[in-house]
Amino acid sequence: MDVSISAGPAFAMGTVAVPPGGSVRVEAGAMAMTRGDITVETSTQGGFFKGIRRALGGESFFVNDYHSATGGQVGVAATLPGDMVKVTLGSTPLMVQSGSWSASDPSVDVDSKWGGGKSFFSGEGLILLRCSGAGDLLLASYGAIIATELTAGETLTLDTGHVVAFDETVQYSVRKAGSWKSTLLGGEGLVTDFTGPGRVWMQTRSSLDLIEWIKRVNPQQRSNS
Repeated sequence: MDVSISAGPAFAMGTVAVPPGGSVRVEAGAMAMTRGDITVETSTQGGFFKGIRRALGGESFFVNDYHSATGGQVGVAATLPGDMVKVTLGSTPLMVQSGSWSASDPSVDVDSKWGGGKSFFSGEGLILLRCSGAGDLLLASYGAIIATELTAGETLTLDTGHVVAFDETVQYSVRKAGSWKSTLLGGEGLVTDFTGPGRVWMQTRSSLDLIEWIKRVNPQQRSNS
């Protein structure tokens, strides 16, 4: 995927150059601009029932495939302000926080995967997308993106709202940030320990924290409480 990222790291937009006869797959609602010979086809990648699984996992029923017969461009932007990064997939699938997947080559399979009962992901409303196959994908973040390479046995601990993506080779487990006192009074809830080998991407801001801040300062909510 030939992509140039501009206006980062605060308000990044990815512009994908679609070659003649080529295409790019984009998350529903993420397209900001098209230029040149571009047509769009909406589908439930992998068929109707796979689309339903994604919908039940908190994702859209549909993805949009942008095609070009003679060449064109597609601009992709995330909902929240932040950065973007292109990641090339190899033999190891990538687990992506659902709000961070913006676009990918059509050869990349994107499917939802619940965090499961052992994980805070489902409890926090965060869904993991499993991206596999050969090709590139475009990740978006709220805030800047920081990539970390973990060696075998090395551990990195992240707050739930700062997770962007990690290699499937990375193991993760969930625990409380501290004692019940720090959980209830210190503003720290559950955290995840990521253990290598593999790569982990984090974002410097948390959309969950933004939502909680909006709730606190929303006059309408205060008046209804």
